[in-house]
Amino acid sequence: MHAPPAPAVTRGGGPRAVCLRYCAATAAVFLLLLALVAGRWGPLTATDRRIVVAFHSFGVVHPGWTRVNRVLSDAVWDPSTMRALLAVCLLWLLWRRAGRQALWLGVCGILGWVLQQAVKAAVGRPRPHWPDPLATAAYAAFPSGHAMTAAISCGALLWLFLLRCPRAGTPWRAAAWALAAVSVIGVGLTRIYLGVHWPSDVVGGWLLGAAVLTGTAALCEPWRTSAPRTPRGRRDV
Repeated sequence: MHAPPAPAVTRGGGPRAVCLRYCAATAAVFLLLLALVAGRWGPLTATDRRIVVAFHSFGVVHPGWTRVNRVLSDAVWDPSTMRALLAVCLLWLLWRRAGRQALWLGVCGILGWVLQQAVKAAVGRPRPHWPDPLATAAYAAFPSGHAMTAAISCGALLWLFLLRCPRAGTPWRAAAWALAAVSVIGVGLTRIYLGVHWPSDVVGGWLLGAAVLTGTAALCEPWRTSAPRTPRGRRDV
């Protein structure tokens, strides 16, 4: 299967320029949020607390919903699950000799994890504390590792599907978009529901994940293809 041709260059400068603009925008908003979190801005802190208290109060009296959220958070959308999906896809791309796309996935995953751990250590934000916790989690709170990993993994897998299956019908494309959106938004909500993250942690994870995804895409250009070889030495990129 051949990858689709690279998108045509537009007045905006082509896909690389678009990726750089999205990376700059999401990174700028993330840095603003980071400053507010690190500075313990009162309105943000108060809003975070109101939301987590409301979710926690609901979870305490609805243990069935809490169990569902724990399964989704700790198994279905766990960062280990997301990284395993990326690893399987990366190996498949290498087998298909799609080196540029495999490189992109690898850079996405590694850079995302490094930045996530670095920011957590630098900010050192405490997680919500409860006398009757619904779940527990280790390390600092900001940004949410679950939210960030889901944004990178689901975003990259969706992008690759659209690149490699340009003739996919509308139902398939809609299903892919819906699955990615439900996973990214859903995992963020489960972390807030379980009381292990503040809402701004989740938003920060989404923003930093989007910045990593688009920034690495601008670097690796996964939409580009190499010139095809002769049929005997055909290369699928």
